[in-house]
Amino acid sequence: MSSRRLPHTTANVRITGQCWYQGLLEGEVSAGQYTWLFQWQFKQGELSVSPSLGRALIQEPLGRFLEQQDYQLEPGGDYSFTLRCEL
Repeated sequence: MSSRRLPHTTANVRITGQCWYQGLLEGEVSAGQYTWLFQWQFKQGELSVSPSLGRALIQEPLGRFLEQQDYQLEPGGDYSFTLRCEL
């Protein structure tokens, strides 16, 4: 077994809007040198992330984070999670 540590990057999430009636959560996520805007329509289970540059790296881990933390996330709140990659 190797003693090397896996690469990791901290992703910072800021929730900018929420509408329970529409089932919508909006925010911004940044990791490394990248920043993305997202809209999560949690009633439909749809997550959109823009811009497209680097989206493949963040969309799946962000979706897992949002699903795990959904009822704890509030507008104006700052949150973070760890990506198992280096950006």
